[in-house]
Amino acid sequence: MSVSLGQLTATIEEFLAATGMSPTVFGRKALKDPNFVFDLRSGSRSPSMRTAEKIIAFIGAHQKQQKPKKVASPAVVPASRKARMFTDADKAVAYVQELYEANTRFLRDRFQKLASGAVTGDGHVSACYPYVAITTTHPTQIDTRLAFGFVSAPGRYSTTLTRPDLFADYYRKQFDLLLANHKAVLEIGVSDSPIPIHFAFNDGMHVEGGLDPSRVGLMRQMFDLPDLSVMDDAIANGTHHATAGSDTPLALFTAPRVDYSLHRLRHYTGCDPSVFQNFVIFTNYQFYVDEFMRMGMEIMRASDKDDVAAYRRGYASLVEPGGYTQTNANRGRGEAIGERVARLPQMPAYHLTRDDRNGISIVNIGVGPSNARTISDHIAVIRPHAWIMLGHCAGLRDTQKLGDYVLAHGYVRDDHVLDDDLPNWVPVPALAEVQHALEGAVAEMTNLEGYALKSVMRTGTVVTTDNRNWEISGFAGLVQRFNQSRAIALDMESAVIAANGFRFRVPYGTLLCVSDRPLHGEIKLPGMANRFYRQQIDQHLQIGMRAMEILRETGMETLHSRKLRSFSETAFQ
Repeated sequence: MSVSLGQLTATIEEFLAATGMSPTVFGRKALKDPNFVFDLRSGSRSPSMRTAEKIIAFIGAHQKQQKPKKVASPAVVPASRKARMFTDADKAVAYVQELYEANTRFLRDRFQKLASGAVTGDGHVSACYPYVAITTTHPTQIDTRLAFGFVSAPGRYSTTLTRPDLFADYYRKQFDLLLANHKAVLEIGVSDSPIPIHFAFNDGMHVEGGLDPSRVGLMRQMFDLPDLSVMDDAIANGTHHATAGSDTPLALFTAPRVDYSLHRLRHYTGCDPSVFQNFVIFTNYQFYVDEFMRMGMEIMRASDKDDVAAYRRGYASLVEPGGYTQTNANRGRGEAIGERVARLPQMPAYHLTRDDRNGISIVNIGVGPSNARTISDHIAVIRPHAWIMLGHCAGLRDTQKLGDYVLAHGYVRDDHVLDDDLPNWVPVPALAEVQHALEGAVAEMTNLEGYALKSVMRTGTVVTTDNRNWEISGFAGLVQRFNQSRAIALDMESAVIAANGFRFRVPYGTLLCVSDRPLHGEIKLPGMANRFYRQQIDQHLQIGMRAMEILRETGMETLHSRKLRSFSETAFQ
């Protein structure tokens, strides 16, 4: 086969125009390269014959799969609502809520009619997400200390919005900053991005579960379903290319991507997304959760000491998977609400809540980098203020003792689960604000400071591996790699949590505790491990919780620094 560059380009453009497929989706599906079409258009790419053959084969296979389209029935859509302009953030949020509720209620009502047999599937039912847009016509002088809340250049920027019941305060903050920084108006309207029927039900309802088999097929014809092609992380990854004439993104995540993660959060953690707090602790052992629950229950108990009661009143409740809730007796009558779940979910989460959502959530992510990526991918859409990893690690230096702390200031990413989204050559730096909070909490809880603190805590590089049996993977090679990287500890999750924090602009940190030293003959055996857990976990968890309180007291303007901003950053935090 022989084809010129011009012919290949023309073939691709004709295919995109005929199918409506986006260049990003085409590149990913044909070559696993979302930037291919953009590089081809710019002239920076000269594909090989093998690449051209792959493209022609993909187009041919796609065309064979397409069935002749039937004449579509008229679409069934909610009443049209005009876009409106706002200079008041509260009113803008209220209109978002109005649009979202009207459109999701329309979908729920039509679905209930299908489930009851009142409709037979005449017409495609569709309703779309609200959007917010801002247009700036000239460069704006912005306070250079800001990390978010502004657009970088003149133009039109927009994003789709979802769950204003959950994100109302967040949206209000972003809207306020845009209005203050640009003296422009916000445009709120209905987008052309359809709401999948599954996402119209916020409670995680399994929509197919109440339908007989014949109506499951009808549902898939009548309603929009989740489309993974519009739920990728190209914006967060810095690989998004806006097509000519399209808006520049205002936020890292589109509404469908947010909804997808909110539903996955409920599945993995057993918790409604609304109970997640802005400060998140990840751990790889249930022992930490047990201590979190013990501390949380203590906070919920009434105290007759004024200072203790005042501190405890800062927290409203303790929430477990399934929604079982203990309210705070220091605020009135403490009571248990609901029932505990009979079986825990895959990655159970527990929440010490505050009225401003600046409490602490802890998630037992289990063992391994895949779990670490899975849960942080989804928690990121809630836009937490910070997350940290607390867990155990192997100490790699002969000067370390069991129970010593490791404060990570660098990572060797041997886990590979994020290589396609955040290349390994991208550094994941330590963040000073989080490092200071963790170090300060260790000093406070151990009553050590300055040079004396070095006796229980070491700062250095942590290796995160995807090989649980790394200890038997070649001693000499391991020692050489650890030596070259200056590593002082090894685990299976920390670098992933940090890398995803970097990728999603969530301040991150790692404080580990040495539980074994395999290179020096101290292997984690059942008896030694149990004794170690009893002695160390209480203090380690208390350090993590105190660090989160220090970060909260520091203030969000300081915590969300410019370190995580890219060249052309989205305006939303």
